[in-house]
Amino acid sequence: MSRLVRSFAFRWALGIALWSTLLSLLLFAFVYWQTAAFMQDELAQVLRHEARYASGDPAKAAARIETWVSEDLHSVHFAGLFGADGRKLAGNLDVCPPELPLDGEVHRIGTQVSIAGRRLHEELWSAARSLKDGTVVVVAHDTDEIDRAKATVIRALGLALVPTLAFSILGGVLLAGRAKRRLASTEAAVARVMRGDLRQRLPVGEAGDEFDRLAQDVNGMLEEIERLMEEVRGVGDAVAHDLRTPLTRLRLRLERGREQARDIGELREAVDQGLVWIDQTLEMVTAVLRIGEIEHGRRCAAFGPVDLGLVVSEAVELFEPLAEEKGIGLSLEVDGTMPAIEGDRSLIFEAVSNLLDNAIKFTPVDGRVRVDLGRRGDLFVVSVEDTGPGIPVDEREQVFRRFYRAEPARQTQGNGLGLGLVAAIAKLHGFALAVTESSGGGCRMEVLCPASPRG
Repeated sequence: MSRLVRSFAFRWALGIALWSTLLSLLLFAFVYWQTAAFMQDELAQVLRHEARYASGDPAKAAARIETWVSEDLHSVHFAGLFGADGRKLAGNLDVCPPELPLDGEVHRIGTQVSIAGRRLHEELWSAARSLKDGTVVVVAHDTDEIDRAKATVIRALGLALVPTLAFSILGGVLLAGRAKRRLASTEAAVARVMRGDLRQRLPVGEAGDEFDRLAQDVNGMLEEIERLMEEVRGVGDAVAHDLRTPLTRLRLRLERGREQARDIGELREAVDQGLVWIDQTLEMVTAVLRIGEIEHGRRCAAFGPVDLGLVVSEAVELFEPLAEEKGIGLSLEVDGTMPAIEGDRSLIFEAVSNLLDNAIKFTPVDGRVRVDLGRRGDLFVVSVEDTGPGIPVDEREQVFRRFYRAEPARQTQGNGLGLGLVAAIAKLHGFALAVTESSGGGCRMEVLCPASPRG
């Protein structure tokens, strides 16, 4: 029982029932108020008219009062004509009510009346006017008719309240039951997710209401969590694999140096080679930590206006000696009319540098690397294209994953983190990345930057 009371369906049904009942009571109260006020106002207008009519002609006042009384078939009309001394001159009222104002307005008073030869105390709606000769005209009507009408309205409203409450509860139960079924299916899906099934998704209906939009948002969150978990698993496997190789080589090299070194020079050579492999390992760990730092948005505080043309030019200038050493032609074309963008200058420089490093690394001797910076609609586009082996279409979505290395890249030095770092920097800045085939048959990588002119 306590679980039922605490359930969402019960509270929703109860809430709907109480709210409907409250609205019904307010509506009934308004109907009662309007009905009673209307009837009372109608009667008041009749009494004021009859009082003015009877007092309009003193000579005919008695006859008009008798006519008002004689036309009554239900003994609800009362009237009286009283002299200046209070003596009854006409009508069925024995005395002039002393507390009744002579202002012609309608007041509710209690007084003695004669009905069928019997003297009764009645509550009357009464209006009184004074004539010039001192006589007083009183016109009255029984209050029982209005009281009975009020009682009838209250009884009708009370009887209508019972089915209103019943139908409200029924409607609340039906609505709550529908919501409960949706929540039950959602709860079951969430329970499976909690047990580790990240492939599970919340059911989404076709109505497009708040429940459906919430389920879509949660499903999007689950997809992102699943992607991140898969990435974490992949990163863990890749880190373990890439660390094991240099550490194993380092251990063997140090063992061989300790046992086979014939002099201090050979021992020192073994140690130097071990330090190189340690540096490679530390470089990989540092890159992983740096990607994590960027992905968590910890560098947003360093954002400011960045001259993208200047950054790209400096990166090309930095790699010119390396390209010249490998016999690779490195060219740059920059649209100098573009305004600054918002971002972290050092991170953007690092991203462009990584793209250049990749292009030069995989471009053969006598090849070409071309860097362009221009506008495409509302975007600034930084493109780096080469004449290397290119990237297969089915692998272009994978190259920005951490530790991923395409087949041609496995024969070159690296750890598969350069493009992962580029992807993290692009995500931090809201940039998009695209990989296509270059005009020379190699690879073309583009960074699409939203234009954000300043000043």
